[in-house]
Amino acid sequence: MMLSPDQTETDLSWTQSDPEAMLNGLKAAGCASDEPAEGEDRAKCRAEQPLSREEKRRRRRATAKYRSAHATRERIRVEAFNVAFAELRKLLPTLPPDKKLSKIEILRLAICYISYLNHVLDV
Repeated sequence: MMLSPDQTETDLSWTQSDPEAMLNGLKAAGCASDEPAEGEDRAKCRAEQPLSREEKRRRRRATAKYRSAHATRERIRVEAFNVAFAELRKLLPTLPPDKKLSKIEILRLAICYISYLNHVLDV
């Protein structure tokens, strides 16, 4: 961040490491006081300090409704993924046919089977 010639680094509130100095700066801005703020004053203070995009996202993700919807979407995604592997598994020849294969084994077997089919077509 560039400072103007008449502005020193100590003028910036985010560089202050002293909590009391920061509190005094907030009091001067009307955002902190020893007395409880009234509803309108509190809303005014919040309006002066808008939330960052990341903070808004973090707060939205913290709600139970969001977590529940996310868990539901994830369950549906995983189920569709497993169905796709089951369909691929049905197309692959193995001995015995009902042998349980891991996902990586299914993928490797599919690659080998496709290579075999290409070889058969080439001959």
